[in-house]
Amino acid sequence: MSHPQTPSPAKLVIGFFLHDRSLLRHVVEPLQAEFGPIDMISPWFAFDYTDYYAAEMGTELFRRVLAFKRLIDQQALSGIKCITNALEKRFAENGRRRLNIDPGYLLHERFVLATGKNYTHRIYIGQGIYADLTLMFQKGAYQTLPWTYPDYAAPDMRAFLLRVRQKFGADLAAHKRDHAGVKSDLS
Repeated sequence: MSHPQTPSPAKLVIGFFLHDRSLLRHVVEPLQAEFGPIDMISPWFAFDYTDYYAAEMGTELFRRVLAFKRLIDQQALSGIKCITNALEKRFAENGRRRLNIDPGYLLHERFVLATGKNYTHRIYIGQGIYADLTLMFQKGAYQTLPWTYPDYAAPDMRAFLLRVRQKFGADLAAHKRDHAGVKSDLS
């Protein structure tokens, strides 16, 4: 028989793609107010894997990923996606999004993104949101899956996420030290 265990906290990672890169600084402020300070920022990556978003957001899109210092409960992901969906609407113009926000979390063994779109490999996590297992960590690197989005499968993105994973290891150790000996009110 398995025994339920409290899951490990996770590293919050939020990706964006947009045309006007200057918009990002305005979006970061409410995210930091909600989730705390950012401790890692990716370089800008070209987002040229699809023209799916061109009609809504224009062409020549750019991707950037932020990692947040404060660890999150894994079960918070659906609520975080609802917050980022509201931000997409807040910064929209004439009913068209100006940016796409992809929240997710990173653990030592996997990288998960939140989405509002159901599919065969996605697991419902509440509030109309699904968890997408995007990458698995095996053999010292993040491995893609048949459904991994091309931008997250790119070597430069996986290299950045590997650095986030290394930082997460230090964050998790500090979290465990800070919470050592803390007893539940239920004990």
